[in-house]
Amino acid sequence: MEHTTSDPTESKSQEALDDLVRLLDLEAIEVNIFRGSSPDENRQRVFGGQVAGQALVAAARTIDEPGRLVHSLHAYFLRPGDPTVPILYEVDRIRDGRSFSTRRVVAIQHGRAIFNLQASFHDHETGPDHQLPMPDGMGDPDDLPDFRTRMAPYAEQIGDWYDRPRPIDLRYVNGDPISRKGQSATKQQVWLRADGTLPDDPVLHACVVTYASDMTLLDTTIMPFGLGWDSPGMQMASVDHAMWFHRPFRADDWLLYDQSAVSTSSARGMAQGSIFTSDGRLAVSVVQEGLTRITG
Repeated sequence: MEHTTSDPTESKSQEALDDLVRLLDLEAIEVNIFRGSSPDENRQRVFGGQVAGQALVAAARTIDEPGRLVHSLHAYFLRPGDPTVPILYEVDRIRDGRSFSTRRVVAIQHGRAIFNLQASFHDHETGPDHQLPMPDGMGDPDDLPDFRTRMAPYAEQIGDWYDRPRPIDLRYVNGDPISRKGQSATKQQVWLRADGTLPDDPVLHACVVTYASDMTLLDTTIMPFGLGWDSPGMQMASVDHAMWFHRPFRADDWLLYDQSAVSTSSARGMAQGSIFTSDGRLAVSVVQEGLTRITG
């Protein structure tokens, strides 16, 4: 399922995707130190997927061996990011071996760490191949409603966010979080892709999927209670995030994000996700824990 441009509005989506690519293109200001910015949006804090994606870019910029790509990352969100000031990323080159490299990245604002990440990079090797199967019956993502169609009934409530172009096209298989509130479930599936065309850079594709992986997974942890992110008194924030990259993929092709609620207790929720290519290859595994606190 390739991405083709047939609607004038898709040019705006491509512009939004190009903006995301520029957002991930960090400025090198010293050896192992990079600077990233945030989009000019009305946000109270920096989107967690942005920090994770930028930190992975910083780590990858210090890998000298050609073809050595990220195979796993483990990250903690320590403090809310300030969207009005740049973020500094300091990279520690922990180890470079014959086939693996390990990096630690600390994101800093106002003199304090807001995020840290460890990532491992591996040369491609051949060997046995096994994976969990892709779920059946997920349909054709092109037949599912896009954001504007899905959220049209809530356009007035959302305000300016409704018309804002989005770099990631998300399409829910079984209803969106707002319409299914009050219904208990432990799984959800989302088709996603970068809404446009990306350069042929596997590092960029991994960073874009890292960015997108934080967009829906934590919502899964409150679905067993029929709650949504906009439920009264709901506070949600990513705490830690882990990813394993198994097989090659393109972030601008459709990917199925199969998500399951694992545990919710003590105001924390954990969910796991499997990201499949449209032809059924398991590309990425994700696990995330976050704050799921109800106040009042």
